[in-house]
Amino acid sequence: MSMHDFFVVFVTCLVTMLLCRCLPLFVLKGRQLPEGLARALGFIPPAAFAALVANDLLSPGMFDAGVWPAAMPLVAAAVVVVVARKTKSLLWCALAGCASYALLAFCFAPGAV
Repeated sequence: MSMHDFFVVFVTCLVTMLLCRCLPLFVLKGRQLPEGLARALGFIPPAAFAALVANDLLSPGMFDAGVWPAAMPLVAAAVVVVVARKTKSLLWCALAGCASYALLAFCFAPGAV
């Protein structure tokens, strides 16, 4: 790819990102969004986070090393869900997830730590 082609692609991507991300902020500044749209936009952060978590927990070759190495992250995630339902605290969820995964890896798969 030549520098000219790279520059064209770079500028096109830059302009597109600026238009898609910044233009709505300036156009909608000071305006109230309809309630349905505001509610729908509220689903975007949890959906994006769920997609990131699912991508880390589930993979096509997750059972290649065996059932238990594939199940350890799922068990740790289940612990996090229980802690999240009880405490509703991100800090406790992170601590419980790290601790449960480390404990599972230490006790049941010594080579995984």
